[in-house]
Amino acid sequence: MKQLPTGLQVFEYIRTSGAVYVDKTDMIYKIVSEPRKQFFISRPRRFGKTLMCWTLNALFSGKRELFEGLAISKTDWAWEKYPVIHLDMSKVETDCGIDGVRETLTRQLKKVAAGFELDTGGLTTPGSILDEIIVETSKKHGKPVVVIIDEYDSPFVEFFNKPAMAEEIRGIMRGCYSQLKANESHLRFLFLTGISKFTKTGVFSKLNNLNDLSMDESFGTMLGYTEEELHGYFSEHLEVVAKKWNMAVDELSDKIKYYYNGFCFDGIHKMYNPFSMLNFLHSGEFDNYWMESGSTKMIADYMKERRLTVEQFRGMFVSRDFVRDPGEIETTPAEGFLYQAGYLTLREKVDRDYLLDYPNTEVLNSMSRLVASNMIRSGGGEFMDFRTPLIKALSSQNSEALVEIFNRLLAGIPYDDYVNAAKQAIGFGGKITTQEWLYRSTILAFLRGCGVLTFGEMHSSLGRTDLLLIYNNIPWIIEIKIARDNDCAVKAQEAMAQINGRQYDGPYANAKKLAIAIDEGKREIGEWILE
Repeated sequence: MKQLPTGLQVFEYIRTSGAVYVDKTDMIYKIVSEPRKQFFISRPRRFGKTLMCWTLNALFSGKRELFEGLAISKTDWAWEKYPVIHLDMSKVETDCGIDGVRETLTRQLKKVAAGFELDTGGLTTPGSILDEIIVETSKKHGKPVVVIIDEYDSPFVEFFNKPAMAEEIRGIMRGCYSQLKANESHLRFLFLTGISKFTKTGVFSKLNNLNDLSMDESFGTMLGYTEEELHGYFSEHLEVVAKKWNMAVDELSDKIKYYYNGFCFDGIHKMYNPFSMLNFLHSGEFDNYWMESGSTKMIADYMKERRLTVEQFRGMFVSRDFVRDPGEIETTPAEGFLYQAGYLTLREKVDRDYLLDYPNTEVLNSMSRLVASNMIRSGGGEFMDFRTPLIKALSSQNSEALVEIFNRLLAGIPYDDYVNAAKQAIGFGGKITTQEWLYRSTILAFLRGCGVLTFGEMHSSLGRTDLLLIYNNIPWIIEIKIARDNDCAVKAQEAMAQINGRQYDGPYANAKKLAIAIDEGKREIGEWILE
C-alpha cells in the first residue's frame, strides 16, 4: 500500500518517495501545449495549488523521469528544459507591516536571483529585481523563462480585516507584478495561483492577457479529488478505514461523501479537499480538518463583527458576474469573502445565475460552531459548558434538560446580537417572521456546532418542520412558535398541532415530537410539549 502524501507538496518528492500521486497531467498538458501562455487559477487554501506549481516546475525543468507512467508521458510533449523562476508569496512576512512585506519580498527575489548567479546588489525595489531576473536569465540561457507564482495574493489577503493596509500592500505587489507584462516577450509560460479572484482592476490591471481557469469547466477537476479519483487511487486506504469502522466500503463512502464532498468551482464538478481527505484516510476519524487548518479566530472575528449567521448564506442566488468577479477580498460583501475563501461554494447553475452554499457537512458544522461559540462567549459562557449537557440530554432522551440547554443558550445571547442579526436577516431576504428565523438559526447553528446531525426546515409531503435532529438514531422533530401576548401555552399547542396535522413524523417510526413556544419579551422558551 502506497504512502499517503499527507503534508507533501513538492511533486518531485512525492514521485521519488513512492507516495500516492493523483495524476492531473492530462489537464496540465492541455495548458502547457496551448498557444496561450499566461494562466491563473484561484482555489481555497489547502487545495493542491502548491503541488500544481511544483509539478509545472518539474515539467519545464525537463525532469522527464518523474513523469514516467503519467498521462503526459503518453503525449508529444517535447521535454525541453527552460529556466524556471518559482516564487511562493506565502513566504512574504506580514507580521511587521508594510516595511516587513517589502523587505521579505525583496529578500526572496534576491535569493532567486542568486540561484541564477545574477548580481542585483544595486537594485532596491521588488519590481526592478524581478525585471532583472526575467531579462538577464532569458539572455543568459538564450531562451524565454517560465515564471510560476504561488499564492500571489497571500500578503494582502492576510489583511482582509484592514482594507487600507491591504490596498497599500496590493500597491507593492502591483509594482512587482507589472514586470510580467513589461517582459512578456521574455516569457515562455506564466502560471499564477491564489485564493482571491483575478480582477482586472487589481494587481493585474496591466496583465490583460492572463487567462483565468478558475471557472473553466475543462479544468474544474484540476485541483482536488473527484469521487472516481478517491476510489481509484486510495482504494486500499478506504478498505483499512472501513475495517476500522466495521462497515462495508460502500457504506463508508456514503458517509465520506456526505461529510467531505461538495466543493464546486464551475457549477458542475464536485470535489473533495485533498487536505481533509488525506488526514481522514490517515486517522480514520471524521473531523473538521480543513477548517481547523486555517485561522479560525480570524474567520470567527469576521463573522462576529458583521453579526452574521450561518443560515443567511444557505441557498443564496448570485449572478454569473459576481461569481467571476466578486471584488477585492477585503472590500467585497460577506458572501464574496466567504466564497473566495472557500467557506461557500457553487452548488449548481440556474440559467445565468448560480446557487451558493456551504461545500459540505465539515464546513457547515465548523462554521456553525464558530458562530455558536461567538454567541455563547458574548454572553460570558464557554462552548464546552453548553455542549456537554446537551450531549447528556440527548443520550438520555431527557427533553426537560434539552429545553433547559436551549434556554441557557438563548439567555446568553446579548440583546444587541438579536437586533443586529435580525437586521442582517431582513437584508438577506428572510422569508418568514424574522424573530422565528433568528431563534431557529441560533439553535440550528448550536446543534450543528456540537456535531449533532441537524437539518433546518426539513421537507415532508405536507410542509416542513423547523428542526430535525438525529442522535443515536433517535429523531427529534422540533417546531418553534413565537409568543407575543403571554400566550405561550396556546402557541406550544399550535406547534404540536402543526407537527401532527402535517405528519412531520411520518418518515420516522420512533420520532420524538417537541413543540416549543418562545416568549418574545423574555427571549426564552416559555412553554413546551413533548409527544
